[in-house]
Amino acid sequence: MSSTTKIEPLGAVRERVLATLRQEIIAGRLRPGDRLVERELADRFGVSRVPVREAIRALVAEGFVHFETPRRTVVRRLTPNDVRELFELREALEVYAAGLAASKATPADLAEVEELLERAAVATEAGDAEVITDVNSRLHDRIVAMAGNSLLIAALEPVAGRLRWMTRRNEEWPQLLVEHRELYEAIASGDPERARAHALTHVRTNYRSTVRQLFEDAE
Repeated sequence: MSSTTKIEPLGAVRERVLATLRQEIIAGRLRPGDRLVERELADRFGVSRVPVREAIRALVAEGFVHFETPRRTVVRRLTPNDVRELFELREALEVYAAGLAASKATPADLAEVEELLERAAVATEAGDAEVITDVNSRLHDRIVAMAGNSLLIAALEPVAGRLRWMTRRNEEWPQLLVEHRELYEAIASGDPERARAHALTHVRTNYRSTVRQLFEDAE
């Protein structure tokens, strides 16, 4: 009796490799300056070099890695200007999103955010950096979704991964939890102005913490 082996489509292989490498960069398992070698990655994933090459090109486009030379690809070292530009964009879009969310949030929306806050509290107590990063990113994604503006979501999508990568460096987790709870309460109040004010304070505080973790503490 013959059997057939299911062949994974090339696009699916590329996405699997891309998602894994992206998460390893965000989580810090691949660090700035680390080299990505096609042959080694192809052997590791058990795939040809074609999907690996395509995944690396996607990471370049997303701003996670860059070509030091035509033959040498490494994880990017973030600069103060990189952080400043991304947080300026985040401030403009997320503050706006918070105001819209306050005027549009449903009880179901708010319940989802409450659940995320509970998960964040458990992870913060445990000091689980990866879960904290994931849950906090989901919380911000949920607030943007609550704004109900598809163009706003589309504008943030290309930089969402890089923002997550940067904010992962901010390890002032108890303070983040306090700020997220305050932001939730402002949105739940239904007052757009209050929600925007809390979102602005949160983004700017997070910016200062991220800069401190990335640059000042490394000196």
